[in-house]
Formats: sequence, C-alpha cells, structure tokens
Amino acid sequence: MTGSLIASTAKSTKAENAFVQVLSNVWEWFLQYALSIALTIAVALLFWWICLRIIRRITEAAKRRLRQDRPGQARAAEHTQELTAVLMTARREQRAEALGQLLRSIVTFTVFSLASLVVLAQAGVNLTPILASAGVVGVALGFGAQTLVKDFLSGFFLVLEDQFGVGDVVDLGPAVGVVEEVTLRITRVRDLSGVVWYVRNGEILRVGNRSQGWTMAVVDVPIGYTEDLDRVRRIVDRVGVAMDNDPEYDGILFGTPTYAGVESVSGDAVFVRVTAKAAPDQQMTAARAIRERLKVAFDEAGIRVPVLVRNNLPPASPQPGGPPAPTP
Repeated sequence: MTGSLIASTAKSTKAENAFVQVLSNVWEWFLQYALSIALTIAVALLFWWICLRIIRRITEAAKRRLRQDRPGQARAAEHTQELTAVLMTARREQRAEALGQLLRSIVTFTVFSLASLVVLAQAGVNLTPILASAGVVGVALGFGAQTLVKDFLSGFFLVLEDQFGVGDVVDLGPAVGVVEEVTLRITRVRDLSGVVWYVRNGEILRVGNRSQGWTMAVVDVPIGYTEDLDRVRRIVDRVGVAMDNDPEYDGILFGTPTYAGVESVSGDAVFVRVTAKAAPDQQMTAARAIRERLKVAFDEAGIRVPVLVRNNLPPASPQPGGPPAPTP
C-alpha cells in the first residue's frame, strides 16, 4: 500500500514538472517570438493604414482641384480642339480615382507580403531554401499563372494610359456601363439595367470610352413638307442661342445647338437635324431638352408636324365591298 502511494506521488510530481516545463517553454517562446511577431504585425497594419490614408487624401485633393470651374471652362471653349483639350484635362478626376484604387491594391499586396516573410523569419523558419527555390517556383507558376500575370499587367497599363477611369461610361465588349472599381486583376462595371459585371483586365481587347471629351447630341425633328426651311432654321437658331445662354444647361451643353440641315425627305415630312456638343454623360438629357424646346417654339410659330396633320385628316371613304370605315 505504501509503495503504491509513493509511486502515485512520484507520477504526480513528474506530471507537474512536465506541465511546468511546458509552461516555461511556452512563456519563453512567447517572449522570444510572439511579442516580436505581434509587433511586426502591428507595425505592418499601421504602415498599411497610413499609406492608404495618404493615397486617399492625395486623390481627394486632386479631385477637388479639378472640379473647380469645369463647366465654365468647357462653355468658354469655342472650337472643337479647344473643347477637347479642356475636357481631357478635367478627366484627370476619373484618372486620379482609378490610380488611387490601383495604388491601394499595390500597397496592400506589398506590405502584407513583406510582413508575412518577416513573421516567418521571426518564427524560426529558414527562408533561405524558400528564397532559393523562388526562381524555380516562379517559373512553374509562370506557366500556370500566365492569365493572372496578364491581368495584372493589363490593369496597370489600362490605368496608366488613361483608357478609362472610375465613373466613365465604357464599352468593353461583353459589358457596357459605368466603371465602379479598377483593381490589378479585374474591372467592375455596372450596366444600365443595374447588373454588375466583373471583367478580367487581360480579356479587355478594346475600350470604347463614352466619357472622354464630349459627345454629340443629335435630334431629328419632322416638319411638314410645305414648311419654309429658312423659317425653321431661324427658329432652331433662336432656340439654340436661348439654351446656350441659359445657366440651367451649363453642365449639359458645351456649345450652341445648331441647325445641321435636312437629314431625309419622305412623302409628307422633312426631317431636320439639330446637333449640339454635350457633356459625356448628358447626351440623352441634352437631346430631350432640345426636343422639348423645339416643340414649344414650333407650337408658338405654327410649324406643323406631319403626325398632327395625319391625325386631322377626315376619315377615309369605305371601298365598295369592303369593311366600313372606322368611326373616330
């Protein structure tokens, strides 16, 4: 009995010593590695946050400067070349936002990659074999990750060359809509129906940007075949001058709506075309405004529209043996 008690006591003492040794080892590892690892992670997070904040502040400051007097500068441009130069300068706001997003992606990838290597080194992992084999692994990944590398390079040059920026209306082939985000790998586009498209940068073979410079608002208005075209021209010119002088259209129109001429002629109508330079995202708004102003001006001047003439025609006489004419 006494021997069993002594053996049990010895086992308990041995277990306690082992537990104390484990705690001692854990505490030693914590003092030697954990504190330095935690400090490294904290420094990396702080540095990452500071970099992102600096990039965001620089981007916002650039965008605020570029917003000043943009409509006035565009309206003051008299020639197409001058207008294009002014608007392409103002486009730097979209480019600044796109570059900011790209820089944030690069900073995030770089900071956390370096922090991971430092943490592994502090944890006692020998990085020499890893770095030595990086070349071989890189070659192997190069064949397997060609698409990823292609996406990265394409995204970098798309933004660097200012092919499009955040807020631009673009046609990327499979997707047409507003650019919401540009990263190293993908571009996020929301189309007119609200669907979000994620387009890989490496798959973008062409870019149709509808937000660079200016767009042309085109309005075709039918008038009666017998109307005086010189009179119609004078009415259109008067409406164009009034719209150009109206401050309501400062951010919509970049020039006076002008009479372009007769677009087509049919049996009972002449289609007159009116054109105007408009802001990139205001093409439809400008066209609707021109139609509304022309409708009011034509009503006041008594210019007849063929549809109104057809609606006022007397009902057709019924043909012999045919169905009776409909009663209006």
